[in-house]
Amino acid sequence: MPVYSSLTHALAEGLVDVLWFIEGTEDEQMDPDDAVKVMEGVAHLVSMLSSDQRNELIELLGTMVEAESDPARREFLEGFPEGFGLVADGV
Repeated sequence: MPVYSSLTHALAEGLVDVLWFIEGTEDEQMDPDDAVKVMEGVAHLVSMLSSDQRNELIELLGTMVEAESDPARREFLEGFPEGFGLVADGV
């Protein structure tokens, strides 16, 4: 039995893992300008998703939040939709 229910879920988990790593790196580990470029690139990518794709990703993130036991990572996941432009500010 696969670990993830779909390829989309597996890729969403991988994307979040990479962004979570970047978020937690120190300036000595990764150039801050490069980190910002990656984060902005992802925000641009998700801004290009269709409404259905955005909704699917938001649902997956909700599933990931429910399964997350690390409070800091859970907070990151909860803020992901707004932080990366999946939803409008304050929605």
